Order: sequence, then structure tokens, then C-alpha cells
Amino acid sequence: MSSASTPSAASAIPLVHVIDDEEVVRDALAWLLRSRRLLSELHASADAFVDWLDHREAHDPRPWPDAPCCLVLDLRMPGTTGLQLFDRLVAQGRIPALPVIFLTGHGDVATAVATVKRGAFDFIEKPLANNALVDRIEAALEHSRVQLVQREVALGRQRALDDLTDREREVMGLVVEGQPNKRIADRLGISVRTVEVHRARVFDKMQVKSAVELANALRVQGPADGTA
Repeated sequence: MSSASTPSAASAIPLVHVIDDEEVVRDALAWLLRSRRLLSELHASADAFVDWLDHREAHDPRPWPDAPCCLVLDLRMPGTTGLQLFDRLVAQGRIPALPVIFLTGHGDVATAVATVKRGAFDFIEKPLANNALVDRIEAALEHSRVQLVQREVALGRQRALDDLTDREREVMGLVVEGQPNKRIADRLGISVRTVEVHRARVFDKMQVKSAVELANALRVQGPADGTA
């Protein structure tokens, strides 16, 4: 992986999407977030957010989210409910890079707890405790940033795997098995020096310094490495 593939999410400006059908709530949250130097995008309904997202993706081919963000989402709204929107986002695979904090009334707590078990980041009861809410939003944005960085690292590693030659893949598989260079050379019918060259190229492309790091990287990456 070259320096050009260094994750960019770490330095991207975070954004909070507030989805609530009450204008007074949206405006209050926007003011609160500004007071903590956080940018926000306000949506009057779940359907309005879906329209925003559809428009965004129609004009930008990058997978979204592509910068740290989170949803502050009212559980109960006219039209598409917060819970229905959450289910849609889960089905689209946007969670957990898009953490969702539900705003709930007292009677919705059991439902909110159930959504947390299904991947929601948190829920906050109304009336809102301002400092506690923003603290959780900041935690959600950091969670999003970490997830996006991990996604970009995985994509960069996959590009590196795709760039390996067939021989480099063979050498990599045997290195991961823990085979020494001499045995790899015997197995593949090549010289030890050639094994050393291929091994060095694999380490360089995969941005690792040891066989242990390489094995760990492939284990995190999953079966797409082609060594199974």
C-alpha cells in the first residue's frame, strides 16, 4: 500500500445528522452542537433523510458514509419511523460506520434497548440532558471514524492482495504456514534467493515487517486473500 492509500477518515470533518419531526428539537440540537463546534445537517423526517441520501449517492459515487458521522434519530415520527429507517440502514450495511443514537420518550425505552442489541449506538430519553447527549454524540463520531479508517485499511490491503503475482501468492501462503525459506524453495523448485526476493515484495506490498504481522493482516482481511 502506498502513501496514497493512507486512510483519510482520520482527518475528515465530522457531521451529525439530526432527524426529528419537531422543528424546535432540531433547532435546539443544532445550536447545542454548534456550541461544541460540531457541524450538523437537519432533516424534518426519516423520509427527508432518505431523499437526501438518495440525492447524494446519485451525484457522488463514493460509498457513504465517507467521513465520520452519526444519526441522532427520533424513534417515533409520522411516515417512516426512526425504527424503520434504522432497519433500512442495517440492511444496507451502513452500520456501524454510521452510529445511530435514538431519541426516545419514556414509553419507548424497551424498544430502544432492543435496537441497541441490534446495533444502535445508544438511546437518550427526552427531555434531553444536553451535556450527556453531546458526549455520546462525540463518542459516536469517534466510533464512526475508527470504523471508516478500518474500512479504508481493509480496502488498501485488498488492493495490495490483488497486486500480488501468482508466485508471490504461493510464497505468501507458505510464509503464513510458518515454512522457512529453504523449505519454500524446495516446495516451489526455486532458489532461496528468489524466495527471499518474493518474500520481501510481499511484505512491502502488504506493509508488514514479519510473518506474524502478515498472518494477522490476512486473518483480519478474511478469505479474499486467496491463500485458503
